[in-house]
Amino acid sequence: MNATMKIRKLHLRNWKNFLDVEVSVTDRVFLIGPNASGKSNLLDSLRFLRDLASTGGGFREAVRRRGGVGSIRCLAARRKPDIEVRVELHDEKEDSQWTYGVVFSQDNRSRPFLRRERVTHNSHLIVDRPDQEDEADRTRLIQTHLEQVNVNKRFRALADFFKSIKYLHIVPQLVREPDRSIGRTNDPFGGNFLEQITKTHTRTRDVRLKRIR
Repeated sequence: MNATMKIRKLHLRNWKNFLDVEVSVTDRVFLIGPNASGKSNLLDSLRFLRDLASTGGGFREAVRRRGGVGSIRCLAARRKPDIEVRVELHDEKEDSQWTYGVVFSQDNRSRPFLRRERVTHNSHLIVDRPDQEDEADRTRLIQTHLEQVNVNKRFRALADFFKSIKYLHIVPQLVREPDRSIGRTNDPFGGNFLEQITKTHTRTRDVRLKRIR
């Protein structure tokens, strides 16, 4: 995990209820709005990046977990139906800038299909797909380079950072489903959250709680 890397801008197009939005991100952000206004959908775009990079995840699995391309795509999408998720990041330790973005849709068999994948580092283009190899073998476009350790060496710092993203929606879900507190691991709704805290080394735990406070 790269603890010095931070997301500074998020751009979504045709993502759930967001037709086209760009959000600047500071060290601490509060999302405020009524029910069904899109707060969870906005956060889920970051969890989507985590799922792309995670072991056992990847592009097809990340889309499947969300019900398929049709469930992700904004209902207002018309002329340009492709879905886009793009982030700009700053590595404070190296004082460097990264961007990562994917654009995707589905093929005639309703399978998720990459339209574009792009990575830059300090404005230098590292990945720009589809490339010649993709054009020669379109099946390659059912996977991102982000999820493939044999091709992501030059930007693996991004993959490691995305894997470290945590999405916890603790209190409401535990009230609705109190049995979640038993026998769960890595539960996004916090089923084993208190157990994780007690297992964390005291100094590490105190530092994290201080940062939260």
